Amino acid sequence: QVQLIESGGGLVQAGGSLRLSCAASGRTFSRLYMAWFRQAPGKEREFVAGISWNRAITYYADSVKGRFTISRDSSENTVYLQMNSLKPEDTAAYYCAADVRGVETGADGWDYWGKGTLVTISS
Repeated sequence: QVQLIESGGGLVQAGGSLRLSCAASGRTFSRLYMAWFRQAPGKEREFVAGISWNRAITYYADSVKGRFTISRDSSENTVYLQMNSLKPEDTAAYYCAADVRGVETGADGWDYWGKGTLVTISS
């Protein structure tokens, strides 16, 4: 089992920045693929960014490419999402996900989920 706890959400103005954190426990972090998803009210959960277990490969949704950066720190068992140049359309609940199989852009491909942290961007 893997436990994931997100933090770092909040309310910021458009153009601002936030850094989300996801602390993992319960399984060897270094072997987990990690990702961030988001879900806006009335919409499906969508892939935002993913990172391989060895940090060699990162993946981004087109909508966040160039603005968001995913990273991981194995010494802290934590994955981060640095979000810059935020837009009102980035408003959503952001979820951390983990799996041992690989990075999938579909939510069904992930076994472990955090409870989410809310990000609100004002215009």
